[in-house]
Amino acid sequence: MSAYETRLERREAIAEGTMAFHFEKPAGFSFKAGQAVALELLDPPAGDGQSQRTLSLVSAPFESTLVVATRMRDSAFKRALKALPDGAKMKLEGPFGDFTLGDPARPAVFIAGGIGITPFMSMLRQAAKDRSPQRLFLAYSNRRPEDAAFLAELQGLERHNRHFRLLATMTEMSQSARQWDGETHLIDADRVKRFAGDPAAPIYYVVGPPAMVRAMQETLTGAGIAAGDIRTETFYGY
Repeated sequence: MSAYETRLERREAIAEGTMAFHFEKPAGFSFKAGQAVALELLDPPAGDGQSQRTLSLVSAPFESTLVVATRMRDSAFKRALKALPDGAKMKLEGPFGDFTLGDPARPAVFIAGGIGITPFMSMLRQAAKDRSPQRLFLAYSNRRPEDAAFLAELQGLERHNRHFRLLATMTEMSQSARQWDGETHLIDADRVKRFAGDPAAPIYYVVGPPAMVRAMQETLTGAGIAAGDIRTETFYGY
C-alpha cells in the first residue's frame, strides 16, 4: 500500500454521536468502493499512545474528496480527531481490503448494523453514479432514527435507483423522541429473504459490530445460505 499526506477539509454530525470527516483526496490516490484507509495523526497528543485508526471510506471512487464516518466513542484517537482544526494535515495509507462488490451479474444483499453502513454507502453511491443494473438490497438496522447515519440519503437513493431497495429497521423506538413508521423488528434470515424476494444466487455482505456479524453469519448459514456466498466485515471504525 502507499502513503500520502492529506488534510482535513471539514467535519459534520451525521447522527447522534456520529461524525463524518472530509479529507483532501491526494493526487494519484484511487480505490474501489468498499475499501478502507488508515489515518494517522502527525502530532498525536502526548501520552495517549494511539495515533492511527483504520476506517472504511464512505465516499465513492468518483467523488473528489475522501470521507470517513465514525461513532465518536471516547478513545484517544477520536478525541484528537474531533479536536483537529480544519486544514490540519494527516498521514493516509491505503487503500486496502477486499470487501468490495463481486460478480455484477449476481444480486447483492447488504446487511448493516449501525455505523457498519459506511462501506455500503461507497458502493451504493458508485452504483448510482454508474447506473449499474445490478440488483442491490440493503437491510439497515439501528436502535433509533437518531442513530441512523445517512438514512435520508439512502431513502433518496432508493427513490432514484430502481435497482436498489432499502429495508430500515429501528429496534429500540421506546428510547426515541422521533416518529418512525417503518420496521421495528430485528433483522433475521427470513426477514431478509422476504425483503429481497429470494433473488437467484445473491451474495450476502454483512457489516457491523463483531457480535452482530457473528450472529447474522450463523443465522444465514443456518438458513441454508452457502458459506461462500456470505462475506463479512467486523467493520473498520467501530
